[in-house]
Amino acid sequence: MNFEQFIQANEPAIRLGFFLGTFVVIGLWEVLAPRRALTVSKALRWTSNLGLVVLNTVLLRLLFPIVGVGLAVFSAENDWGVLNHFDVPFWVAVPLAVIIMDFVIWLQHVMVHAVPALWRLHRVHHADLDYDVTTGARFHPLEIMLSMLIKFATIIVLGPPVIAVVIFEVMLNATAMFNHGNIRLPSALDRVLRWMLVTPDMHRVHHSVEDDETNSNFGFSLTWWDYLFGTYREQPRAGHEGMTIGIRDYTDPNEVDRLDGMLWLPFRGEIKDYAINRRNYSDAAAR
Repeated sequence: MNFEQFIQANEPAIRLGFFLGTFVVIGLWEVLAPRRALTVSKALRWTSNLGLVVLNTVLLRLLFPIVGVGLAVFSAENDWGVLNHFDVPFWVAVPLAVIIMDFVIWLQHVMVHAVPALWRLHRVHHADLDYDVTTGARFHPLEIMLSMLIKFATIIVLGPPVIAVVIFEVMLNATAMFNHGNIRLPSALDRVLRWMLVTPDMHRVHHSVEDDETNSNFGFSLTWWDYLFGTYREQPRAGHEGMTIGIRDYTDPNEVDRLDGMLWLPFRGEIKDYAINRRNYSDAAAR
């Protein structure tokens, strides 16, 4: 068994191990050095958010029996994808593929904010009234399915090495939990990390109720795309302790932090003054 075959055979265990390890570390960190005081019952939120994780995992396994690693192997065997079609050195192909896949995720994130029908799905993630490690895994099943289809299309077009797909998956899961953590970093360390990685303070701005702050800092792992495309915002206007988390007008925990409420949320209400399409944020900023 060669290295790629070993990675393919053990991919579920590798991802689960990194997920559980990161979850425990960030969860303990939140207890020891919380950034903000939580406002909603942790038992309610954690039960609902983690219940959604379990539901999404089961649905994905049922609906998509082939995972990204398997598709990468199939693409390599059939010379699908740019990196399989050209003789790209392995040491170049791996980091290049990880960076490109991260950019696709950034574009996808912008898209689910820009298209009202997709925002209905994505607002399940933003409607969480608190912000902690479980928020990083809180997504509606329909959005998770859409994300999987985009990932599959990216793998087919790009043809990334198997190890690149595993690195990307592990990095995405780990950094999503890290940058959604209710944790405090020394300001000097936060500034240095932001040169490359999205930090909790950087991404927390994205979960503000203020429209212009919500539509900034779209990165999950790498910070480069927000710097490059002008969507970077350093700090929230009200400060991290004073800012309000969530979506304006969705403030009832029984509606947005219960599992049944989260599943129904995309089908409730209208999309008015859709945030990312606004060119004047002064009214929202003044509220």
